[in-house]
Amino acid sequence: MASDIGVGSDDWSLGDSSREWLSLEDPLEHRTWLFDVTFLASDWTCIYGAGCLGIDDEPAPELALGCCSHGAYLNGRDDLAHVRAMIAELDAELWQHRRDPDAVLWQDSEGWWRTQVVDGACVFANRADHPAGAGCAFHLLAERTGRRPMDTKPEICWQAPLRREDHETVTGHVYTMVREWELRDWGGPDTDVAWWCTSAESAHVGPQPVFRALRDELTAICGPQIYAELHAQLDQRVASAQLLPHPAVRHRRS
Repeated sequence: MASDIGVGSDDWSLGDSSREWLSLEDPLEHRTWLFDVTFLASDWTCIYGAGCLGIDDEPAPELALGCCSHGAYLNGRDDLAHVRAMIAELDAELWQHRRDPDAVLWQDSEGWWRTQVVDGACVFANRADHPAGAGCAFHLLAERTGRRPMDTKPEICWQAPLRREDHETVTGHVYTMVREWELRDWGGPDTDVAWWCTSAESAHVGPQPVFRALRDELTAICGPQIYAELHAQLDQRVASAQLLPHPAVRHRRS
């Protein structure tokens, strides 16, 4: 079953019309999926190496750091084990800041495992002067071994800019939101992230909508059956042009 709802832009409460959402029921998991149609049907694309300003205080496209300046949070034991296994496959050719594997991950005061930051960026982020090329060492590993980047990267890194949120009710039913990461998600008014791509018009230049471009990522998040239904619903909307433009490009139709 599918239905449309509005979710508020500040507290995700019902009733706001600034974004369109699609609700899909998954009775086998006692879960309701809530998809951010406004983002998934947009023409956002990653512009790393093609105008990405980075997320530091000042724009620095020449550093080619992308969204790697603050390191990555790992999502639980499985993600931690996966990252450790991928670290074991990295060599100095792929990984500019290669060092003792036990020294590149750390656990903060809240119990989160995180990647170390070295010279202003994630320890796995190669700089622009690295012979193998700038960018994530795990991404280079995927290219060398014929895997997808999502098969080698930490979970948050391959999911971004998609954000999954699970909200469980007292009855045990789970509402799972799949939406875009926004600046406020990085700390609200006190965020140390100065720029974020999904809100920048310069990144809304993709040749196809997000739900098609990120097919593998969305399938991994919600499963093949839910993704197939999502794809079918959004295909119909795109074909009929019954879509609310993304806020970053809404002026194009004004």
